[in-house]
Amino acid sequence: MLCPKCAQPNDDRALYCQSCGNVLHPKAGPTASPAGPYAGFWKRFAAFIIDLLIIHTATGILTAITAGAGIVAVVFGPWIYEAWMLSSGWQATVGKRALGMVVTGLDGRRISFARATGRHFAKYISALILFIGFIMAAFTAKKQALHDMIAETLVIHSGTDV
Repeated sequence: MLCPKCAQPNDDRALYCQSCGNVLHPKAGPTASPAGPYAGFWKRFAAFIIDLLIIHTATGILTAITAGAGIVAVVFGPWIYEAWMLSSGWQATVGKRALGMVVTGLDGRRISFARATGRHFAKYISALILFIGFIMAAFTAKKQALHDMIAETLVIHSGTDV
């Protein structure tokens, strides 16, 4: 299928153009915002804060109830939460969903649990030097942070704020 915006060929099942990010099947997938399909740094940061509150509240309660045995949830909880949610039909964590974003592969399709796991652990690389890997999302053409580039993912507007 050719993209109507840039005329580049794409997979017939792709929801978004790999070259320019244009929506290829607006009825079958999320729609682009007027400013473009990619979610910017501050919106992603706000989603991160929402998810942080959810994860820390849940793990804190679990740790308190189990007299410290919930430490396993503190270690594994954020990974399982993110990988499961991003590879689910929602394609987003609760924070991203609430702010109208989804995570896709470069082809516009839902990512696998394995790719979502890789994206999660790549965030540790993004955080290594003064969180520059996260800040990159404010300056790259597709608004990708370093972990998005490593995992070959995009964070885009879904067109449906909850």
